[in-house]
Amino acid sequence: MSIPRPRPPRGERGPVDPVVARARRLLLGLFMLTGLMFSSWLARIPAVRTALGMSEAELGGILIAGSVGSLATVSLAGWMVARLGGRTVLYLSTAAFSAAYVLIGLGPTFGSVPVLAVGIFLSGAAFALGNVPLNVETAAVERRLGRTVLPQFHAAFSIGSVVGSGIGALAAHAQVPLLVQFVITAVVGAAWRIASVPGAVLDSLPPDPEQRALVRAARLETATAPGRAGVLGRTVRLRGVRPTARPGSALHAWREPRTLLIGVVIMSAALSEGSANDWLALAVVDGFEQTEAVGAAMFGVFVGAMTAVRLLGTALIDRYGRVLVLRCSGVVSLLGLVLFGFAPNLPLAALGIIAWGFGAALTVPIGIAAASDDPLQAAARVSVVSSFSSTASLAAPPLLGLAAEAMGARHALLLITVSMVTSVLLARAVGRQEQPTAATLEPATP
Repeated sequence: MSIPRPRPPRGERGPVDPVVARARRLLLGLFMLTGLMFSSWLARIPAVRTALGMSEAELGGILIAGSVGSLATVSLAGWMVARLGGRTVLYLSTAAFSAAYVLIGLGPTFGSVPVLAVGIFLSGAAFALGNVPLNVETAAVERRLGRTVLPQFHAAFSIGSVVGSGIGALAAHAQVPLLVQFVITAVVGAAWRIASVPGAVLDSLPPDPEQRALVRAARLETATAPGRAGVLGRTVRLRGVRPTARPGSALHAWREPRTLLIGVVIMSAALSEGSANDWLALAVVDGFEQTEAVGAAMFGVFVGAMTAVRLLGTALIDRYGRVLVLRCSGVVSLLGLVLFGFAPNLPLAALGIIAWGFGAALTVPIGIAAASDDPLQAAARVSVVSSFSSTASLAAPPLLGLAAEAMGARHALLLITVSMVTSVLLARAVGRQEQPTAATLEPATP
């Protein structure tokens, strides 16, 4: 009878399985690609507006189509991952992304607002569809490494966003036609994803009924005999059998109090980060009478602060735990935003922006990791908490826009401090829940 190797203590580095190392590299690339694709087209929004002769209000209404597409799809994504497997869902997302970018290029080229709207809707749906398996797989890599790495994938997204913005700016400067840029984006993005997906998916594989039954039985019996459970004359060890998602858990996740609380935490992060994406540059321009270049630079400071913490802050989670790091993050974000909102001059406001970015960096990765503690339920739970994020993305821009009309964008942003306080109060929900993740079968000993 073989003796199972003990899992190394969390945070200790040991030999890395080459398969896991390869999956990590591929997932980092996929996250960076997603950020690059989104920001490269967002940088061309002025050209899109000019080509279609749209007002800011009309453009804002069209852009909401992306949030609607995301919200319409994200609730189904967990069920689809459980039913079809992560690879299939990522391929479907790839096809949707490619079609979306072609339509986004065709709409302005031929003067069709409906075509553009369909493309933006489809891009939001494609993002939501792919986001669930990508986050499930990053959590799987983190579990296998035994240390926190999930924030680094979100840092890769931020880095991709910066690179994509540069590509969009260069394309605009060179007057590259929108259709040419977006068709190239669609082709390159599809090729990159198709090449990466097979090696990136470790956990969210298609359901295996036999293994799922064994793992379910093991989970039930572990309560009375931790580590070993008798099933059909055999002994089941809770390591080694591939975790298999359960399609029926997709709706059940909506009735889990902890999952819903994690969703509220992630919604607060989406409000914070999303509000900065939409309104920070404008708040700097209007609030301090600065040029658009200065506003863009201050937004770059925010993104840079988030990226730095996501790259370097993983050791904090391993050392101090999710709950304490989340609480400290919420307090730092809150203080930073208050400083930005009431600062008498731009240098002090910039310090507030840095603190805001520092505090906002780890909330989403922590929430995704918490929702993925049990790999058998990860897809369903990530789908649920992502729905909260999509709801925030849909509601925040118009609500903050109305507030900005009355009090100015800088002071309107202070309204999201309520969500930051909520995140601090609910931090206990993200505490780690150890779950049996797998099983190996061995003949029972007499």
